[in-house]
Amino acid sequence: MTDAMTAPDVSALDAADPLAHFRARFQLREGLIYLDGNSLGALPMATGERLAGVVGEEWGEGLITSWLGAEWSTAPRRIGDKIARLIGANAGEIVATDSTSVNIFKALTAALSLRRERTVILSEATNFPTDVYMMQGIEAFSGGRVKARTVAPDDIVDALGDDVAVLLLTQVHYKSGRVRDMVAITRSAHDAGALVVWDLSHSAGAIPVDLNGANADFAVGCGYKFLNGGPGAPAYLFAAARHHAATPILSGWFGHARPFDFEEDYDPAAGIARFQCGTPPVLGLAALEVGVDLMLEADMAEVRRKSLALGDLFIELMQPLCDTYGFVLASPRDHAERGSQVAYAHPQGYQIVQALKEYDVIADFRTPDIIRFGLTPLYLRYRDMVETVERLERVCATRAWDKPHYYQRAAVT
Repeated sequence: MTDAMTAPDVSALDAADPLAHFRARFQLREGLIYLDGNSLGALPMATGERLAGVVGEEWGEGLITSWLGAEWSTAPRRIGDKIARLIGANAGEIVATDSTSVNIFKALTAALSLRRERTVILSEATNFPTDVYMMQGIEAFSGGRVKARTVAPDDIVDALGDDVAVLLLTQVHYKSGRVRDMVAITRSAHDAGALVVWDLSHSAGAIPVDLNGANADFAVGCGYKFLNGGPGAPAYLFAAARHHAATPILSGWFGHARPFDFEEDYDPAAGIARFQCGTPPVLGLAALEVGVDLMLEADMAEVRRKSLALGDLFIELMQPLCDTYGFVLASPRDHAERGSQVAYAHPQGYQIVQALKEYDVIADFRTPDIIRFGLTPLYLRYRDMVETVERLERVCATRAWDKPHYYQRAAVT
């Protein structure tokens, strides 16, 4: 263990932390170090009360009148406007709806409708699988007219040929945490005549995002990671106002200009509302709104500053374990290029993650050998970085990971 950061130093950092008071706003068991908020955010204390009100009062008492009385019908746009404040969009450019996968499909097909003369959807190899699966599904449905193409991560800009209609990229890579330069890449795509769909699943609530400042076209993201909306929380879709004339391929009734006129033919609503599809999931939206409201209380510059400091401290503390036990840093060392997570490669990565649970540390594993440590500044402390490395060192020193049941892969990792 390094001597560069002593316990008193860490205590001073925690005592001076302007975000420290947020920890009490989350349900976290004493002794648990939760480093998986980049996969599922912790439960805000206010969520249970909010859901109880929606179920018991709005649903239980108000019944169907709550579509208007409790503003259920407008929740996707109301919450979308709140998310817009977190990621540099304007009111009326984001709708909270559906899942990330469905929103990727909608954004890609909308972009394709605006570039009908082009036939290629481009992304990077190693992108999160659902992004590429959606590309492949569109290719199959088009009968091969649209082509899904992936290239090496560093070859993206060079691959922007005159046949590329839309580029799909994740701003913060789900394994390494590498941050893409949204401004530069968007400019390069536009110079090549292509549109861009940004996946912000590991960005919103984790790093500062300025969609309109980058002149972004479309973006999607999930609500259950850094936005703390709960398991399976609704996702969101951003469409720049200049693209609101795009024709949605998933033309569901809540995207209709007059959904309760029950007309035979589809007439898309004006603005972002046309990117809705089915009936809003009211309970999920209610939980998501609690998480978004909580995030809006925080200063995003302070969130980013603390995230970088937590990551730098963790990497420093991990160096002796890299030297002794074979961990290899898989995230950028330069924190300006790193999102709110630190990842390490290790041949026994899966087993180590399972063993850490016995020591009250929850991280996660991504095949083939990546251990991800998510850094969520609203509820993590500097002392948690020190304690995590100490517990991990005990796991390695005692080979606590080397047990038969840790070799059996679970269905969810």
